[in-house]
Amino acid sequence: MNWLLLVLGLPTANATERMRAWRALKGCGAAVLRDGVYLLPDQEAGRAALEAIERDVLAINGTALLFSVQEPAERFAALFDRAEEYIKLREEISACHAEISPDNALQTARQVRKLRKSFGQIVAIDFFSGDAREQVDLALKDLETAISRALSPDEPSAREIPIERLACADFQGRRWATRRRPWVDRLASAWLIRRFIDSDAQILWLESPGDCPNDALGFDFDGATFTHNGPRVTFETLQESFQLEAPGLGRLAGLVHYLDVGGAQPAEASGIERVLAGLRESITDDDLLLQAAAGVFDGLLIAFASEEKSNG
Repeated sequence: MNWLLLVLGLPTANATERMRAWRALKGCGAAVLRDGVYLLPDQEAGRAALEAIERDVLAINGTALLFSVQEPAERFAALFDRAEEYIKLREEISACHAEISPDNALQTARQVRKLRKSFGQIVAIDFFSGDAREQVDLALKDLETAISRALSPDEPSAREIPIERLACADFQGRRWATRRRPWVDRLASAWLIRRFIDSDAQILWLESPGDCPNDALGFDFDGATFTHNGPRVTFETLQESFQLEAPGLGRLAGLVHYLDVGGAQPAEASGIERVLAGLRESITDDDLLLQAAAGVFDGLLIAFASEEKSNG
């Protein structure tokens, strides 16, 4: 295996530059072989980081020498063990999980974004990953799911039944009902109904699923006409039932899926979750909340469609 060695000699009088170099070395995950000698696996990102440090040190009249050596991976792998960092992060995740309640779920969601960022920083310098990385990732996903459950305590359980193909023309001017104080899946599903299925839909916000009128089409609760089905959240069930294939809609479905039940995290998920959480916290009227959230989903659909067009 190829390794990079950086040998540094920093001017003792320049404490600021010494600290800057130390932070850069720590940030890229370099291991210390001895005082002034640092090691990284020879990878593109690590090489770029060490080359930048070398240039900075030479610019302040220090000494710096970067070169490559070849040694078996096991000779130095133990120097890059991130187990303690993963354990510390796992403890923080467990503490958050233990304190989740409907009252603090939004605040906890903000903390989870910081934990997810910390996890990403460790992963970036975890050159010899083991089970610890996967365990922390699963713990984070469990925590994210628990937050969604706290924000939406009556979240439906998934069923597994064949999805009937339906025509939008048969569902015009209907009443559609779901649980009050909607979170991501219900907000997105209500938007999807009005945007693509039934533009004149009347949305009813139920205190309890048992309050659903007989003539209303229920969605996103146990026993509803449209709800979670297998791995699909309600948004995806509606999308497949009515065969909706507008540009950008598939990517939006992936975002809704992640924010509702977890899974692969889209790049924009944290930002969108923060916007929707802020709307939900500040708008107590569910009709007004849907109106505000619809603007977010409209914008996302346009942006995703535009990106698909550019990339296609």
